[in-house]
Amino acid sequence: MKNNRKYILFIGIIVLLFIGYLITDNILFSGIKSKSINENGFQADYFVKENTNSKTAVILIGGGQWGNYWAQQFAIKDMVGLSIPYTGKKGLPRLPEEIELEYFENAINWLIKQPEVDPNKIVVMGASRNAELALLIASTFESISGAVAYAPSSVSWSNTVLPYNSNKLKSSWKYKGIDIPYVPMNKIKGNDSNKIKMLEYWKSGLTKTNFITQAAIKVEKINGPIILFSGNDDKVWPSSLMADMIEKRLGNNSFKYAFQNIKYNNAGHLISNNPDDNSSYRIGKINIDGKDYEYEFGGNNDGDFKAKQDAKMKLMEFLKKI
Repeated sequence: MKNNRKYILFIGIIVLLFIGYLITDNILFSGIKSKSINENGFQADYFVKENTNSKTAVILIGGGQWGNYWAQQFAIKDMVGLSIPYTGKKGLPRLPEEIELEYFENAINWLIKQPEVDPNKIVVMGASRNAELALLIASTFESISGAVAYAPSSVSWSNTVLPYNSNKLKSSWKYKGIDIPYVPMNKIKGNDSNKIKMLEYWKSGLTKTNFITQAAIKVEKINGPIILFSGNDDKVWPSSLMADMIEKRLGNNSFKYAFQNIKYNNAGHLISNNPDDNSSYRIGKINIDGKDYEYEFGGNNDGDFKAKQDAKMKLMEFLKKI
């Protein structure tokens, strides 16, 4: 009998703690919780306030913690955020190679039908290689009304730029069964030290003039304004240089929408991260042929923080004008 009472008491305590957690969570949580989407041929986290109607929607390419942070920020500002992963989860490709753009087309078509979304105000946003993909998506689908790219690429790259991808040369992206033209790259090689310089690898790719021409993202086809953010001290890849290449292409093609190419001194590759986080990662790690190497992101703590804060302000201003 005593054991039964102890058991009932224990269960009661657990129930009370759980209820208390739910109450506390609702009181303290000031953000917007997401709705998981796994239908219509795509997976995503959907962030929107109740009673939102016909507002700008931003698709965060790559999803994850980064995408969820920004999607929630946009929802707080009375917009809509869709954080969409495309690899690494059950039901999605294991590796980021030969990714079919139809996957994102499904998400766009789904968004258009949502009452919270203005179908004429759908923007894509990405950082680093996801910026490459964001610009490609925006240049492919007319229903996209603008693009945001942090640390952008001006071209599409082969799958082999990532050391953990398969060794066979493939396109990173496909549409309607056809490879998106790319710059073919040999996999990055290690050395005798424990450090590696990433920037030199990517700059060598940009010297492949013939491939660069065919692999250039047709940004002039984007049906709306574009904003680019990059750090002049990006040591991962030459994002500021590629941003200038994008600007030149738009000028040569008389791009009719607003365009901003914003570059920050003393800032590196990670300027798309949480702008309220003053801690900054200076060193990354990459595994090449079973050996771990360190590489620099570039910038410094103060430069990155100021860049992130300023970029967020300019980003929100940009989205208001969509």
